[in-house]
This record gives sequence, structure tokens and C-alpha cells, in this order.
Amino acid sequence: MTHLGNTAFAELWREFEPLGRDPRTGGYRRYSWTPADAACRAWFTDQAHKRGLAVEPDNNGNLWAWWAPRSQVRADAIATGSHLDSVPDGGGFDGGLGVVAALAAVDLLQAKDFNPERALVLAVFTEEEGARFGVPCLGSRLLTGAIDPRVARNLTDDAGVTLAEAMTAGGCDAGLIGPRDDLLGTLGAFVELHIEQGRALAPLGAAVGIAESIWPHGRWRLDFCGQADHAGTARLADRHDPMLPYAATVLAARQSAARGGALATFGKVIAEPGGSNGVSAAVTAWLDARAPDEDTLRDTVTTVRSAAEEASAEHGVTLTVRQESYTPVVRFDQGLRDRIAAVLAAAGPPAVLATAGPPAVLATAGPPAVLATAGPPVLPTGAGHDAGVLAARLPTAMLFVRNPGGVSHSPAEHAEQADCEAGVRALAAVLENLAGPAGPARPARPARPAGPARPARPAGPARPAGPAGVSGAEGPSAPAGPVGVSGAEGPSAPAGR
Repeated sequence: MTHLGNTAFAELWREFEPLGRDPRTGGYRRYSWTPADAACRAWFTDQAHKRGLAVEPDNNGNLWAWWAPRSQVRADAIATGSHLDSVPDGGGFDGGLGVVAALAAVDLLQAKDFNPERALVLAVFTEEEGARFGVPCLGSRLLTGAIDPRVARNLTDDAGVTLAEAMTAGGCDAGLIGPRDDLLGTLGAFVELHIEQGRALAPLGAAVGIAESIWPHGRWRLDFCGQADHAGTARLADRHDPMLPYAATVLAARQSAARGGALATFGKVIAEPGGSNGVSAAVTAWLDARAPDEDTLRDTVTTVRSAAEEASAEHGVTLTVRQESYTPVVRFDQGLRDRIAAVLAAAGPPAVLATAGPPAVLATAGPPAVLATAGPPVLPTGAGHDAGVLAARLPTAMLFVRNPGGVSHSPAEHAEQADCEAGVRALAAVLENLAGPAGPARPARPARPAGPARPARPAGPARPAGPAGVSGAEGPSAPAGPVGVSGAEGPSAPAGR
């Protein structure tokens, strides 16, 4: 193993940060299987090789950089890492921080001549954001069998390019994608470091926190089909304008989420044919909905759907709703979480920990209140992660690095260098504990699903709930989606057509 000494996080970050950044917006466009993505993957591979790690791509396009123990046995390996892809004009820390921090943590461990008793592996998952092919955490879903490979191969981007075509262009054989039980069987635990998405740690004086759970969340596609017409000649009373029910649905989503303590967002919309002097023929929009529990999520999406149906009928527009992905609530492994908390409380330094003092409750506008104690804060999140998908198959945990402004999925996303370095120290301490001679016996693994999880069909016409075979179910008993809102149930007939 090559020892590089205590390589500074800042040096790694300076090299990585420019990759995939749009000079016009300052945001990142690291879409999967594009030149920007390839540059990030090549950078990671080169950095891993410099540290003596053996880099192995899997059949799904994920990268694995192995630090073998003296025994060369890969059983009960401790994995860490994140993703390199981004949302459109996203921030540079989302995903990338976890990958760079993993490399920097290896530097710290090598500098102290640490020799793992269990293999350590750095993982880079592909298409975590779902920004190109529409299904978030696609690399980890394929790995765990949470999506049918046949469905995944046929996913398309906005230009009509399929995942299979994109992977082939990137030098991978898309015919081989699918579950890897053999690879999962070598992993004993996965710990993902990620920038905080929200602002809970700053008021607590904590640079690093620990994840408790991930809110249930999903994406729904709404197709409003009307009739194209001339903006200057078509009478308002004669129009079948799909933009109007879409607008009403956006307002209903905001109101429903506010009432129920949920989150509902329309962040992507396509109007066709897209002329500025014409009534649209169709509007396609995507609803992202998240809530503290599955009942609240179900109620929110049902309310939004009902509003869309009523507004569509009022304006003579046809509506079709299809669920594209759904992830039930994820609660991270309690035993692993407690061990990490103990490691961080013992290791310090104070910058890693919450400010000492009596417990305080911080009210937030997103996920539920955070309990601040003398140890690392434990907080839920409304954002999905690969660690949540892997939780169905092995013990997983997450560390969050303070985001002082709370903004994410934006060029304004930021974490201070000192906090990032605190995160690196925390991750290194955790990895040393888990992979070292005093590491815990392998925790109980979640029951293995019977096969690729598939969404439940709605009661009604026999149509798939989103792309057939796609599921975010992160446990064998997890529901396929909120009852009554899980799929394309056929067009709702417009009034007066």
C-alpha cells in the first residue's frame, strides 16, 4: 500500500471542484454517462490508484475501490462513498463531498499506518440523482434488485437516448446490468458522508451530525393533454389549455403540503409545442412529494391528484398520472448508528460534536425537530440517498456535514472547509473503528427480498404503477407506493369534450 501521508482535503477538493461546472451558471451538470461524468470517474479512479486501491467497476456502472486487509479476504467489508452525478445546475458538494472525503479519510488512515482487519471499499454510485434517466439511486437500485434490468435499459433521457445506449457509448455492456448478490454479500456495512441538505446543524454548533431516517418520498408524472391553438384568435371560452389545470395543480400541491407538514414540488415542466404565441397542446410535469410518514405522503399526493383531475375536467383537458418512483420510510440501523455516535463522542474534537449543554429541540421547516444532545446530533432528512436503498440489504448509516446556508441542489450549496475536514476526521475515525481489530461483529442483515421489487397495481384498470418493475421499496415488506396514487390509471375524461 502506498502511503501518501496526511493529504489535505483542500488539495483534493481544488482538483475535483472544477469538473463538470458550467461557467455560465456556476452550477454543475455532471449527468450520468456524459463527458463530465466520465471526467469525474477518471479523476476518482486515478486518485484511488495513487492510494494503492484496486478499482473495479461493477456490471451496473458503479465503481468500487478496494483496500484489502492483510488476509486479502473481502468478507464483511466496510464500505463508504457516495455519488458524482448532479442535478441540473446543482451544487458541487452534493455527492462529491462524500467521495472526496472518503479519499481524504484513507489518507488519514494510511498516514497513521493503519492496517484494516476487514476490507475497506470506496463506492461511487451512478445516476443517484436521476437527473438524466428519471429514476433516482439507479445504480444502487440495480445492485440490490429494486428495479427490473429490462425496465432500466429502456429508460430514456430528454433527448430519447436510452440508458443502454448511454452505457454502451461509455464502454459498458448494458446487457449485464442487474442485481449483484455476490458483491452485496461481501459488505458488512456502508457509511455515507454527505453535505447536510437543510439547516439543522448550524444552530446547534455542530459540524457533523448523524442521520436517523429518510422520509418516504416519490416522483409522479402528470400529463395534461389539451388542444393546441392560436394565442391571438382562440376565444378563452373555447380553449382546452393544459397550462391552466397544471397551474392549479401547482398551487394545490403547495397548499396541501403546507397543511400536512409535507413537502411537494413541481421542479420540472415541459410545455408542447412550446411556442410563445400559441396555446399548448400538452403539459408534462413531475411532482416530487415527501413527508414524515407514509400516511401523510399518501394524503398529500391524493389531494394533489384530485385537484389536478378537477381542474382538468373544468378546462376540457385529459389527465394521466403515473408514479415513476417511490421510496418508503428508511430507518438507519440502530446498532450501527449508536456505535458511530459513541466513536465520535470519544474521538472529538469538539468541532465534530454538538455544543455541550442541556438538550434542545430545534424546529425546522423540513424534516421533524432535531434533538440536540452533548453528542453528535441525530436528525432525519427528506432527501433520498444510496445509503437508503442499500439499507434493505445491509446495515447502513450516514454522516452529515454542516451546511450553514441550508441550500442544496443549487450553485449556492456550500460547506466550510473546516467543517469538511471535521467530516473527514469523523469518517476516518468511524472507518478505523469498524474495519480495525476492535470492529464489531457483523450486524444482522435485513431479510433479502424475494426478487426485484415491483410496484403494486392500482385497483382499477390493469396498468403498471409507473415504469413496470421500478420500485424504491427498501425492505421486503415495504409498500410499493401510497395506496390509490400509485399509477397511471387511464385518462380522466374531460367535461364537455
